[in-house]
Amino acid sequence: MDVRTPKVGYVTISGRIYVYNEDYQRLVYLAYRFRKAVVKATRMLTKGLSKDYVEKVITEDLNQGYAKSVVDTAKLMVKGAEYHGSNPLKIKVKKLFIASKGNSIYKGNRNIRLLSSNKLLVSYNFSKKPGLHNNWIECEARFGEEYIPLVNEVIGKAMNNELSYNARIVFRNGEIYLHLSIPVELYIKHFRKVDKEPSGDRIAAFDLNSDRINMVIIDRQGIIRETRTERFGEVNSPNYPGNKAWTLRLQALGRLLNYAYHHLVDTVVYEDLFKIKRRRIKKTRNRNGNRKANNFPKRMLLQHAITMALKYNFKVYLVNPSYTSRLAEKIKDRFGLDKHTVSAYLLGLRYLNPETYKRLLDRDTQKLLLNQ
Repeated sequence: MDVRTPKVGYVTISGRIYVYNEDYQRLVYLAYRFRKAVVKATRMLTKGLSKDYVEKVITEDLNQGYAKSVVDTAKLMVKGAEYHGSNPLKIKVKKLFIASKGNSIYKGNRNIRLLSSNKLLVSYNFSKKPGLHNNWIECEARFGEEYIPLVNEVIGKAMNNELSYNARIVFRNGEIYLHLSIPVELYIKHFRKVDKEPSGDRIAAFDLNSDRINMVIIDRQGIIRETRTERFGEVNSPNYPGNKAWTLRLQALGRLLNYAYHHLVDTVVYEDLFKIKRRRIKKTRNRNGNRKANNFPKRMLLQHAITMALKYNFKVYLVNPSYTSRLAEKIKDRFGLDKHTVSAYLLGLRYLNPETYKRLLDRDTQKLLLNQ
């Protein structure tokens, strides 16, 4: 299937955690055990052992709730290594972290539980048996002011066993962060960008890259109405801060989506990166640029892009990107546009009408397309 609607269940928001004295030491020790269990699980999963068996083994070190999260995390890491062409048996985890899956039965989360927008409990129970915990690490939580109403609503519903939230505690640069994955419906409710539905019927197709984002707006006949590009090539330069680069990308994407909303667009199309089993490696003369471009978390940007589009009430679709880059390179001169803009255009055409997409290509390109 070339076109599908993305399934977005949760959105992640972040806050800070503060913990002191003996509780800090206990939290670090718990994170150390969790990290060690994740690495152990990646080795077992890579060797073909079943998820259930690996989870049973991990409960020798952590409680069942943590063990489930360990195995899920390890499974994602193994898939990520395979996607990048790396050996999963050599996975290393440098940073300390703790993760816990949501569970509505346990007031939102069994092991990492918010009592209020400024108080967090982390289970320090290593027992194999499921049951109620009576050993908790008390932490202070702080969220940005804009997130407080959302967090309070999540906590209220969780305390009534109406919803669950995944939680992750991350140690980074001497600070401790809390990442909460909450239902997307609640997030959109609090952070919707517009009140009205889009007024037009045009399509905005995007090509996402580490150093630029290209957007093409087409009408329902497949005619290009506008093109826009946001460039930020400096992000691949040596020593450029990763968090600043991420902010630049999201700001650029936000400007393009806002422009699309005010220029008769009601549908947004992205390439379906989840269909690609292995990532192609780009190579240039700049080794540092190669490393940054190849490590660029494109799937993560896509997840953000989907959520950002939903804030504008856009209809969002993912399109199979197979061969679009190769075809764009071949026909770009016909349009007088760069390869990335033509790639975005081809995605839009493929969404709109696969037959139209094929008819607009020359015979050699059609043969290539038919041989996919």
